[in-house]
Amino acid sequence: MAVEITESQIGKIVEQVLKNMSVSAAPASDKADWDSTHYKQRTFAGIFTDMNTAIEATYEGYKALRNMTVEQREKIITEIRRLTREEAPIMAQLGVAETGMGRVDHKTAKHILVADKTPGTEDIVPTARTGDNGLTLIEMAPFGLVGSITPSTNPSETVICNSIGMIAAGNGVVFNPHPNAIATSNYAVDLVNRASAAAGGPKVLVCSMAKPTMETSATMSSHPLIRLLVCTGGPGVVRAVLASGKKAIGAGAGNPPVIVDDTADIPKAAKDIIDGCSFDNNLPCIAEKEVFAFDKIADDLIHYMRQNGAYLLSREQMEALEKIVLVEQTGKDGKTRKVINRKCVGRDAAVLMSKIGVTVDSSVRCLICETDFNHLFVQEELMMPILPIVRVHDIDEAIDLAVKAEHGNRHTAHMHSKNVDHLTRFARAVETTIFVKNAPSYAGIGFGGEGHTTFTIAGPTGEGITSARSFTRQRRCVMADSFHII
Repeated sequence: MAVEITESQIGKIVEQVLKNMSVSAAPASDKADWDSTHYKQRTFAGIFTDMNTAIEATYEGYKALRNMTVEQREKIITEIRRLTREEAPIMAQLGVAETGMGRVDHKTAKHILVADKTPGTEDIVPTARTGDNGLTLIEMAPFGLVGSITPSTNPSETVICNSIGMIAAGNGVVFNPHPNAIATSNYAVDLVNRASAAAGGPKVLVCSMAKPTMETSATMSSHPLIRLLVCTGGPGVVRAVLASGKKAIGAGAGNPPVIVDDTADIPKAAKDIIDGCSFDNNLPCIAEKEVFAFDKIADDLIHYMRQNGAYLLSREQMEALEKIVLVEQTGKDGKTRKVINRKCVGRDAAVLMSKIGVTVDSSVRCLICETDFNHLFVQEELMMPILPIVRVHDIDEAIDLAVKAEHGNRHTAHMHSKNVDHLTRFARAVETTIFVKNAPSYAGIGFGGEGHTTFTIAGPTGEGITSARSFTRQRRCVMADSFHII
């Protein structure tokens, strides 16, 4: 049965979240801006306690959508965009309050980006082929119901981005959000349903769980009405989705390297790298995670990084921080290894420094340090504003180490250079879905760069920067010996 989630329930969730967070877990301005009156007298549509019931309700919404024209679909999407722009600050504040990760100003910008640059029905373009034997028409058809697993790092952004693309393709959507971002994800689900109802569409076109679990995910993945699975998350959940036996789109992990050679505009490169690395406290999977800098320009690069909000860690501070942000964990094989401390993911640089007893100014956006290639700061995707810098002698060493650090994820890589040969060689060697040249990482998803945006970047399954057409299947209609008029 559907659950009515009211302002008081959401308020209690947020209140408890804020209690559990340390006083400095979010920027002071972020906490001060929180206002639960946004939820007053609101009933959240499309939130269920039972996955089977949710799927059945969404299937009814999908059938209603199938009877609507493409123009009517676009009206729903237009309303989703409008509400997303209007309520971007609310979702940003809720996301920081609930997860303790990221920055309100950057999350607000990400929601605006999703509203403005996620493709709609214009992405669903039919093609035709004519010849001596007549006409063949190929159209992009919906799968039906899409099951979508979303992360805690970009919860509402991913829900809305997926919803726009999947609805544009003619699908209904069943979400199983990350358990650490339930309130934020479900707020976005409600927003999509409010938009649908306001535009004359079904009242429940997308749905989610009041309490998502591994069990609800398994039920969703195996349900016969779910025809396509889309997972945006860590390697474990992506592997599970790919093993489902169904058509699946997997957006996996990355560890994006940056190369800076001796032809780069060093002041600009420094600013771009810090801007990208510190954006939403390094939560985006495309963000710069480690730098390989030519030795002859490394000192200048560090100098200009410090002028743009970077704090250079001493060797002692780096070692102390390592003990905080990386913790030991025993795996199923009985072996103990270092893994990232989830309590540090997406936290402000000042918060991370406070954990080792150092107070830094609020203007510090990123912590930089010089390391060797084998350091865990280089090898692990930290998803926090810590940026290791490795000195290299030439382009050969830079490319070799950068490709190794990327670990074959083929997700994202960056380079700052004016040498076309260097840029070409690295792009060919690293084979990433996104390759950003001479710009901050977020240019790769259309923020300050050309092209559409997405928060589901499907490297493992090859769809790349997903959009509405990624969530369709081709259908062919053939008229033999007719409609060829030449």
